[in-house]
Amino acid sequence: MMSVYAEPGLAGAELARRLKVTPQAIASLVTRLEGRGLLERREHPRHRHVQELHLTPAGREALRSADAVIADVEKHITDDLGSDGTAELRTLLNRVAKRVRVV
Repeated sequence: MMSVYAEPGLAGAELARRLKVTPQAIASLVTRLEGRGLLERREHPRHRHVQELHLTPAGREALRSADAVIADVEKHITDDLGSDGTAELRTLLNRVAKRVRVV
């Protein structure tokens, strides 16, 4: 949903490539999100076989709510770890992220 929010009209196939998952996995996820009223598919204006993905107002609200929850969790974690622990955690997470990109 974050990718579709950042780039409205993104095609499912492109989203699958970016997330390194199969188009079938994206299609299944889109169907579930569409069923919950969070996402909608629209026909591409020039390519009738391409469907663009767009968040619905409910989808945008769900992302806003999730952002608030995530910010609260991050605050609790950083408060508990303190500045040194937070810096160490960021270093470790950056190492993990770098390693995952290589694989």
